[in-house]
Amino acid sequence: MNAITEPGLNSSAIASREQVLLALRAVLPPHCILSREEETRPYECDGLSLYRSVPMAVVLPESEAQVQAVLKTCKRLRVPVVARGAGTGLSGGAMPHAQGVLLGLAKFNRIKHVDKEAAIAVVEPGVRNLAVSEAVAPFGLYYAPDPSSQIACTIGGNVAENSGGVHCLKYGLTVHNVLKARVITIDGDVIELGSLAPDAPGLDLLSVFVGSEGMLGVVTEVTLRLTPKPALARVIMASFDDVEKASDAVGKIIGAGIIPAGLEMMDKQATQMVEPFVRAGYDTEAEAILLCESDGTIEEVAEEIERMEKVFQQAGAVRLQVSQSENERLLFWAGRKNAFPAAGRVSPDYYCMDGTIPRRRLGHVLKAIQQMEIKYSMRCANVFHAGDGNLHPLILFDSNIADEVRRAEDFGAEILELCVEVGGTITGEHGVGMEKINQMCVQFTRDELDSFMAVKRGFDPDCLLNPEKVIPTLVRCAEYGKMHVHGGALPFSDLPRF
Repeated sequence: MNAITEPGLNSSAIASREQVLLALRAVLPPHCILSREEETRPYECDGLSLYRSVPMAVVLPESEAQVQAVLKTCKRLRVPVVARGAGTGLSGGAMPHAQGVLLGLAKFNRIKHVDKEAAIAVVEPGVRNLAVSEAVAPFGLYYAPDPSSQIACTIGGNVAENSGGVHCLKYGLTVHNVLKARVITIDGDVIELGSLAPDAPGLDLLSVFVGSEGMLGVVTEVTLRLTPKPALARVIMASFDDVEKASDAVGKIIGAGIIPAGLEMMDKQATQMVEPFVRAGYDTEAEAILLCESDGTIEEVAEEIERMEKVFQQAGAVRLQVSQSENERLLFWAGRKNAFPAAGRVSPDYYCMDGTIPRRRLGHVLKAIQQMEIKYSMRCANVFHAGDGNLHPLILFDSNIADEVRRAEDFGAEILELCVEVGGTITGEHGVGMEKINQMCVQFTRDELDSFMAVKRGFDPDCLLNPEKVIPTLVRCAEYGKMHVHGGALPFSDLPRF
């Protein structure tokens, strides 16, 4: 079988900057185009600031017709297009192409319709995640996926990355809470994916699109499933004197037939990093803590909390603390959700990983990460969506020291490849983007990667949408394979991009 590799973008085939700007000015008002370096520089990276690229131009369309016009123009001129929401992603997925256009959707920020009886909301992609729940709260509803960045991240970005959050164990990821999406293809055609019915006719292209990282089309409208707000929610903080005991307790909770609304884990480094920042009341002497939430009716929560406490006690918890008010419950979660900004108080930089493993391997992987800390002479604070095995190790480093950057990259790569080794995956919710493209060569065979590229080409034959990310080429995988064979430690930045 011949490998279907992504075509390199031949610079001679791409229109000049002057041609592109002239064409964009013909379809957009002047205030929607940013072209001076001081205007485009702020868009050079997303939340993963290790990798940067200044775009040729930034466009900020205000209508669907303008988005169509931009995409048709870029298609005609063979110009790469990278769509961007709030730029809170952590995998370099929204990093611009130096010879391309950055398509910002920040102005698409309207909640267009809320149907409280059907429990749905129709929103534009630039609406913030938390703004949806705030808008529908008067109807006793909320939007369940709650990434830690929910105060800033947008629904369009959530759709691109299939974002989750601390409550995804019970209520699902973005893909489980999106009913429909209105999408514009690179040809400027409008298509609608999904349905308000229990099942859409034909192929389930909505599930293909959610999590496709901007490679298949640009979303302009999303219909969200809303969830009734529970009568009560309470959180248990369970402290353990050993990380493996805490890891085993996760499996015991699920094994007991309990599906918590949220089940999160933080190791000692993480709690000691977060507590001075948030003052959430965490047990900073514990080697690990679990935050386990029950929600439902008052009676259901009381019964489930009692069952959870028994499981934790049998698993070796040395301390149990149950939230006594809604404010305390929110404070417990605020500590977990602020782990990333808290890292900024103790280290100049941090590198947040995102791998997923079988729950039963949590203890093994945590112990392995502790050994990697010694190997790379770097600290790593661990926060996990423990219920579904989604790891978020925070590698602390200083980007002003070149060797620390190299070691942080190698440390992160080893964590991701360990995830694959124990039967997991290289990403749970942050996406592949630029960050994990090398590990795609480890996770998947060449035939599988070629199948992914075939799907992309079905939507985007010229590979203009978010090119040179997510799916590695044959050359890239060959080079990464050589690195492993020869035992080298080349960092991401030394490997071929295309």
